[in-house]
Amino acid sequence: MRQLLLGLLVALFALPVLAEEPVIYVVRHAEKLAGDDPELSEQGRWRAARLADRLADAGIERIFSTDTKRTRATAAPLAEKLGLEIELYDHRRQHELAARLRAGSETVLVVGHSNTIDTFVKALGADPGPPVGDDEYDRLYAVRLAPLAAELERYAVE
Repeated sequence: MRQLLLGLLVALFALPVLAEEPVIYVVRHAEKLAGDDPELSEQGRWRAARLADRLADAGIERIFSTDTKRTRATAAPLAEKLGLEIELYDHRRQHELAARLRAGSETVLVVGHSNTIDTFVKALGADPGPPVGDDEYDRLYAVRLAPLAAELERYAVE
């Protein structure tokens, strides 16, 4: 009996620790200057730095951005803080990225645009709520990829 209990205890402690479910953070680029492919404004650089502070301990393993100056600059402070490369994706094929992330097990940040992030959140299986306004830069989605359904949290990046 004693050996059986000892065996059960050893088996219990040998079980792998279950990792938390992955989270996909989705955010629009921060405030920008005018132009075709503008840089971030001073306010935008401030917001990008706050985003990096907020997500520094979130377990981000990869960072995805569209190929524009404003999205890359929004992701850059966090990428630098974590020592990660910014991986570019094509917003016209974001459904493919969403499918890959849904099937994976990594916690990531995806930086997009006001007219793409709600569609991306839907592709992850969550309800993004009302459309993102042209003057709205503080919406941060956290989509938890639970086994049966996506769970959504919304934050403000202030």
